[in-house]
Amino acid sequence: MSFTPENITNARPTRRRQAARVGKWASVALVAGTVTLTGTTAAHATNQPARVETGAAWTGTTESLSTAPQVLKVAGVESADYAEKLRRATEREAQRLAEAAALQAEADRIAREAAEQAAAQAAREAAEQAAREEAARRPAVAFPAAGTFTSGFGPRWGTSHNGIDIANSIGTPILSVTNGTVLESGPASGFGLWVRIAQDDGTIAVFGHIDRSLVSAGQQVHAGQQIATMGNRGQSTGPHLHFEVWHANGTKIDPAPWLAARGVPINGGRLG
Repeated sequence: MSFTPENITNARPTRRRQAARVGKWASVALVAGTVTLTGTTAAHATNQPARVETGAAWTGTTESLSTAPQVLKVAGVESADYAEKLRRATEREAQRLAEAAALQAEADRIAREAAEQAAAQAAREAAEQAAREEAARRPAVAFPAAGTFTSGFGPRWGTSHNGIDIANSIGTPILSVTNGTVLESGPASGFGLWVRIAQDDGTIAVFGHIDRSLVSAGQQVHAGQQIATMGNRGQSTGPHLHFEVWHANGTKIDPAPWLAARGVPINGGRLG
């Protein structure tokens, strides 16, 4: 067969179509971590689909596949890796929750202690305020007992009467005259029972012929506080309180002017 320009020109489309058919790919499939290549050229080699492992290179007659995807995993390996990641994430979340719970518990404890301290402080302040108000209401000096003035300081019946007498019924309250400390509470010669108090000005107050003492040695008392009840014990001619005031050295002084100087004068008659 002779070739003329016309024959050559007419043959070119035929050869191009043949080459295209030879190099045509029928399909490319990715199955379970492999690349499956199916087409005219692959069938020419084995008549079976070609499998290329992940990452392998393949070159065809007219086209090429440089590399397969790099992230394909075997199903079992992928599942195990995911499970491990999930386990670690769960542990981290559990630890975070535990730490958050511990922080919350500590915050609750601190808040509770702060509230308790604030309540205790408020209670102390309220008690102190109540004590101040009570102290403000107390008399600085109180008369020792209500009753009738029957005898004063000085000579009496041929002896020295070292105090004043206030008569009333048995059980009448006897009060501390000033703030002070109880020195003695109990039996006393001539008085039957007595209470002695070191007063806030350094003097000593004596309460004799009492029926019952309500205080004990060492106890702190305040002006106007009941310390005993009136009685008729010892050398007594009837229910009354015998009240004396001593200097710290034991010298006995007249209680009437001492009381008057402190705002509770004795004017005779009914007292208290």
